[in-house]
Amino acid sequence: MSRDFVQSTSRLCSGGRLFPLVVGCLLFLHLFSFAHQRNAQSGETHLSTNQRTQFSILEKVEEKNIQLPQPRKRSARAAKRKPKRPTTFIDEFLDESSQLRHVFFPDQRTAVDSRKDNGNDTYYYHPGRIWLDTEGNPIQAHGGGILYDSRTKMYYWYGEYKDGPTYHAHKKGAARVDVIGVSCYSSKDLWTWKNEGIVLAAEEKNETHDLYKLNVLERPKVIHNEKTGKYVMWMHIDDANYTKASVGVAISNFPTGPFNYLYSKRPHGYDSRDMTLFKDDDGVAYLIYSSEHNKDLHIGPLNKEYIDVTESMRKILIGQHREAPALFKHQGTYYMITSGCTSWSPNEALAHASDSIMGPWETIGNPCIGGNKIFRLTTFFAQGTFVVPLSGVPGLFIFMADRWNPADLKDSRYVWLPLTVGRPFDHRPEYSFGLPLWSRVSIYWHKKWRLPYR
Repeated sequence: MSRDFVQSTSRLCSGGRLFPLVVGCLLFLHLFSFAHQRNAQSGETHLSTNQRTQFSILEKVEEKNIQLPQPRKRSARAAKRKPKRPTTFIDEFLDESSQLRHVFFPDQRTAVDSRKDNGNDTYYYHPGRIWLDTEGNPIQAHGGGILYDSRTKMYYWYGEYKDGPTYHAHKKGAARVDVIGVSCYSSKDLWTWKNEGIVLAAEEKNETHDLYKLNVLERPKVIHNEKTGKYVMWMHIDDANYTKASVGVAISNFPTGPFNYLYSKRPHGYDSRDMTLFKDDDGVAYLIYSSEHNKDLHIGPLNKEYIDVTESMRKILIGQHREAPALFKHQGTYYMITSGCTSWSPNEALAHASDSIMGPWETIGNPCIGGNKIFRLTTFFAQGTFVVPLSGVPGLFIFMADRWNPADLKDSRYVWLPLTVGRPFDHRPEYSFGLPLWSRVSIYWHKKWRLPYR
């Protein structure tokens, strides 16, 4: 403990009997935080020298330099009639004819193809490139999540199948693709993906059905219930105007479906839009959803069968207008990455932490590192959807995000990046006396990267 630390504490309590008690408590907290940090570091000792080297490579800050193109020439009359505001990177990202289009959406020639002999590029992730399945088709699993099934020892990637035309339901409506269904891909290595087909299909004719093609189905997530043996899918169900704001539930006997759709409802009596599931170590599963017109997030446990919520619910991040929640857990602490609410436009991600999944949750800042300032402020021009835990590499996760392409939603891309926990602490409360509170959550930009155990 530093002399300055003791002196600052002494000034706080000078002349009082409270001084020894305060110093004792703060000494205990200091030693506890030091032990906690040592424990976090001790998890790394199980890594081999090669893994440790590759891990450090993932934490290397990689910059990306892009420049705005020269503005298009306008006639003097047009400029005088309506002065044009400066073009931003967000404008360029959303502009189909932008000169930077290839930066955000590289063409087919750079596609990641596991069928080819990729040489030294095998097992490398290339964020933003087209990603092909084992049949050579672009993977269609947007807004999705990953399930690792211990019974089959396989990873399953579920998401929105958007291989249809993009259009607007009405003049002010958001870009959309008619509901086709929920897709499923399987993999042993999280890089080579086999298309298992549509595991929950849209309803083509019944206009009253939740899954009717003109409705909305978003962000499907699947967990396995060991007690019932069922695979349970939850998803955001809505109408074309986003007024239904509900969750839908479906079940299956197999991870590859088919899933039987059960019903939809407004959980706890509240509207629900972007949502996710989290299954804790004790087998209790939780629903987390944006509610009250995306003003707050709500969280609550599911019942034992995982097919309904219970009465228990907490409001968290109240008034912060966050969506696209993605939860994970590390060394007993719960973490969450969220997005702002800006429709298809990318925005700044925030990380949050809590000692209890039901809260209170504290915001600990933007987790994005590298690229450049605009990359960090736009979550690398993407929006988070899920965080994949990795066994065997303590403190390392995969951050899954979608780079939405509102002009052609089926051509939206996947941005998978390494996420680490437990490195330098970066958030201190106002009266922390220099003591660390939460481990830093870091999402590192890489033009290409691979997992350390490859």
